[in-house]
Amino acid sequence: MNLLAAIEHHAYAATAIVCFLAACGLPLPCSVVLLTAGAAAHGAGLKLQDVIFCAAGAALLGDTLTYLGGRFTGWWLLAGLCKLSVNPEACIFGSARKFYARGPKTLLFAKFVPGLATVAAPLAGSLNMRVARFLRLDACGVLLYATAWSVAGYLFAHILREVIGVVQNIGRVTSITFGTLVVVYLVYLIAISLRDTKFSSVERIEARELYERLRAMTAHDRVTVIADVRSHGYYDPGMQRIKNSIRVEPNRLREELAALREFMAPECEIYLYCSCARDATSVRVAKILEKENCHTKVIQGGLKAWIKAGGPLEPVPPSDMEHLPRFD
Repeated sequence: MNLLAAIEHHAYAATAIVCFLAACGLPLPCSVVLLTAGAAAHGAGLKLQDVIFCAAGAALLGDTLTYLGGRFTGWWLLAGLCKLSVNPEACIFGSARKFYARGPKTLLFAKFVPGLATVAAPLAGSLNMRVARFLRLDACGVLLYATAWSVAGYLFAHILREVIGVVQNIGRVTSITFGTLVVVYLVYLIAISLRDTKFSSVERIEARELYERLRAMTAHDRVTVIADVRSHGYYDPGMQRIKNSIRVEPNRLREELAALREFMAPECEIYLYCSCARDATSVRVAKILEKENCHTKVIQGGLKAWIKAGGPLEPVPPSDMEHLPRFD
């Protein structure tokens, strides 16, 4: 059974599943499936409008889940979605710049832009866009996307049937190639997981323990530095940080390391904190600083744990803030 026949038999479910998983960040060819579904609706007893609404509804559901993920995990989810890119930081910040430049209306065309299609919804969540506004704009965007590709498939159904027939004739080669790519992808994921196990060696300290230690410090104790390694994306008017902490921008560590040299004496301890799930940014920065022979520890639970422990705070200095658009 070829792709077109499979879509004809399972049109609505197949289209919805692929669009949902693609919206959740999996690298699936949603546009190809929509083209094929549109072609299948041409004379196959399917209703084109039903195909469109199934695809748009599934994509909206997937986008809503990643939007909520971005809202509650900040840029940690974005880092995960960008892991497959050659430069994850460029993936995140390049897409973010596009989003910032065009504002919430980016959601209307984001699905048509590779890269941006994956991160637009979680970016909207991390920027605290109101749920109603997100749903309204994203619904229009996914409906436009699903309509464009499905209608194109419907209009050029005869051409697509010929193309699919050619592909069917070389189906064995295609299957082998696809299987090989799947195996390579799985091996890559395993390699990434093994690489991440090196982060388990990073020392951690509970926020309350550090707070009590700082309160009991004397002038003769070793120098203690608390470094805020949250991304600039977390900064907004009224944001706070741990009192007397210093700023370390995690996305340009080479430049920041030069400024940190004065703190890197053997008797110095640097404690890192962020607001990511599983302290992801703090752990990554800690590993880099360890290579500079700097004794580092990660504050477990980050800023939230420090606040819960009753630790003192201070406003984030204006010089450390990036004034991002407010989408709420």
